[in-house]
Amino acid sequence: MNASMTATTRSASEVRAPLRIGTRGSLLALTQAGTVRDALIAAGRPAELIVVKTPGDLSSDPVEKIGVGVFTSALRDELAAGTVDIAVHSYKDLPTAPDDRFTIAAIPQREDPRDALVARDGLVLGELPSGSVVGTSAPRRGAQLRALGLGLEIVPLRGNLDSRLRKVSEGELDAIVVARAGLSRIGRLDAVTEALEPVQMLSAPAQGALAVECRSDDAELIELLTALDDFATRVAVIAERALLAELEAGCTAPVGAIAEVVESLDDDGRIVEELSLRGCAAAIDGSDVLRASVVGAPADAAELGRALARELLELGARELLAAEPAPAVAAPTDVTDPSPMENNR
Repeated sequence: MNASMTATTRSASEVRAPLRIGTRGSLLALTQAGTVRDALIAAGRPAELIVVKTPGDLSSDPVEKIGVGVFTSALRDELAAGTVDIAVHSYKDLPTAPDDRFTIAAIPQREDPRDALVARDGLVLGELPSGSVVGTSAPRRGAQLRALGLGLEIVPLRGNLDSRLRKVSEGELDAIVVARAGLSRIGRLDAVTEALEPVQMLSAPAQGALAVECRSDDAELIELLTALDDFATRVAVIAERALLAELEAGCTAPVGAIAEVVESLDDDGRIVEELSLRGCAAAIDGSDVLRASVVGAPADAAELGRALARELLELGARELLAAEPAPAVAAPTDVTDPSPMENNR
């Protein structure tokens, strides 16, 4: 064996094994995790996707019944076991309580966090006739839709994004409301008839954001993933999730929040960055929606979220969130899709 062959053999043996990125098997989940894989590869670190099947993917029960934890816990189990190195979650699905075993090393720049209406005949929300049947998977969306007083019939929506879109195109529903981010990531923004502004509907805390998670004892990987982090997204998500945690509300509770870094002028006329946070708590039947807002320093993101939650509690949010939910309205037809989550396809 000559020297060049020996060098080639040594070089091949020293190639690092690809980082294993755990993800659910839906098109949206694979697309989301794929952005992390591609960024790592572009940074010179090989990476591959590992599909993890979760119990939630096998259930057709509503999200509020099974809990979103079934979608994240399976990924975390594989991460803890060492069968994957990284887990990519839709951040809004993660529990608000921290798990010391794991570190969210990166929160990449989020997609547009707004909810999106997909309606028949290209209609916007205000053009839907009274009695129109609108499907949604989230109690938060249903509560805010009812609060608008448009006379809409809100029904549970399950299944993957493709099946949800078909319910409108095939005339089974007049409209659906889903996260705009999901449609963007799978290239279906053409279906959106209206992006719902926060004055109409506040999105779920951390909607449109990804959590890139690894084991807390892997300092080298944490440092590598930190390069994918987006500061503005991180502080916004911290504020939104702090509000949710302070309200002691779960991921499916009728609570909305959206934060963004904005430019402002200080007393000396200098441009400074501030964090603007808006939040709401709604009665599930739409009879009342409490809204509040706050502005402060991005470095105080968590405290801003907690402060806004306390303001909502003073306005009566605890009683509102504790109210008995309205009886579920049966979906128009039987649904056999394997997963209730909107980020499944």
